[in-house]
Amino acid sequence: MKNKTIIILIIMLILLVLVAIFANIIAPYDPYVSNLKNAFMPPSSEHLFGTDKLGRDVLSRVIYGIRISLFVSVALILLISVIGSTLGIIAGYNGKILDTIIMRISDILISCPSMVLAIALAGIMGSSLRNAMIAIFVVTISKYIRLARSLVIKIINEDYIKSAKMAGTKESHILIRHVLPNIVQTLIITASTDIGAMILELSALSFLGFGVPAPMPELGLMINEGRPYMLACPWLIFYPGIAVALIVTIFNLLSDNLRTKN
Repeated sequence: MKNKTIIILIIMLILLVLVAIFANIIAPYDPYVSNLKNAFMPPSSEHLFGTDKLGRDVLSRVIYGIRISLFVSVALILLISVIGSTLGIIAGYNGKILDTIIMRISDILISCPSMVLAIALAGIMGSSLRNAMIAIFVVTISKYIRLARSLVIKIINEDYIKSAKMAGTKESHILIRHVLPNIVQTLIITASTDIGAMILELSALSFLGFGVPAPMPELGLMINEGRPYMLACPWLIFYPGIAVALIVTIFNLLSDNLRTKN
């Protein structure tokens, strides 16, 4: 409570989450309904963020885009951190054959530039929200495998772990009572840091045409759709771009402050 910066960032994050949860109530129009008579209307009292080429309200689409970006990114980071950390713990704690197999697969994934591999996977599978999530999952999971493995190896070599093993303590008890509590904080902070990266990667895939397909109101897709009209109708890319920058900035600043405090 003494850190005002963290409090402000948490309040802003809560507001973003509330916007995402209650998007259907907050949005003034249906983001999918088009009206060609209202196409390319500039920002006004009727349409605060203007309209796009199909006459859809940009503000409503940005609000729903925030919902998609937040929910998908949080779901992705939960899956990646849980599955990746579990594999890393198995590799680091058991070692031997499982460690070799898991780490060789991880080495193959990490050897390719993440964005290039994500584009390749999404391009092979086809553009859809599910395929974009799979592509991001595959290129990111190796980070958590290697992080969890390195943390586990460091902890199991500590004297108190060796003493517990010599005393006949069960392996499951050592893992739950000693190993997990010492690595979970680092993993949580890393996951919170990566939410911003998830949002950027999802937006980038959608912008390039490998992510969320039209007519879903995803922020990266909205920027791509407004790109041909950016000089005549700058609001088409300005407001979605501001939304992406705002979300990523909040998550990055919050995670940096939490990491500094810890």
